[in-house]
Amino acid sequence: MVLVLCIGDLHVPHRAQDLPPKFKELLKPNKVDHILCCGNLCSKSLLEYLKGICADVKLVQGDFDDFEAPDQLVTQIGDIRVGVCHGHQVVPWGDKEALAILQRQLDVDILVTGHTHAFEVGARGTAVMYGERLQINPGSATGAYSSLNAEVGPSFVLMDVDGAKATVYVYQLVDDAVKVEKIDYQKPGAPVTL
Repeated sequence: MVLVLCIGDLHVPHRAQDLPPKFKELLKPNKVDHILCCGNLCSKSLLEYLKGICADVKLVQGDFDDFEAPDQLVTQIGDIRVGVCHGHQVVPWGDKEALAILQRQLDVDILVTGHTHAFEVGARGTAVMYGERLQINPGSATGAYSSLNAEVGPSFVLMDVDGAKATVYVYQLVDDAVKVEKIDYQKPGAPVTL
């Protein structure tokens, strides 16, 4: 089993001062195997903070980042291909069909994007299953406002990948309490793991 932190849209120090303390309590060094960041950290110190949590940080360029990173990337985690893109390049922003086109172009099972700051993952409007593929937007880990949404609750995603299965845990800060929602994803055509 491989634990992956999906995080993005922190916008420190322009729209937020730091990660919420309750999230910092959860994000301890050597607890996750990989970090996938969908951009807009906006602070090199936050990049160093993430590297302190896990040495394997894969980062894409956000539209407000002042350091160089690729626009998109693809990585293999277990039997699952995961693509990462900030999302400002996908028009209309956050549109499931437009994201599905990018997902097919990258040929990935799971697509992690940001930009809208609205956490979205699958079934029941929380993570989006588009066909047989999963789309995840971890939201803004700091709760930074966006041009699309002035009121954003802080959120991030942890994925537990075991072969062709991903268990997605969405962490949200609601009324100063951390709420967790779980979503299961099984790569199509792969043997079901128990």
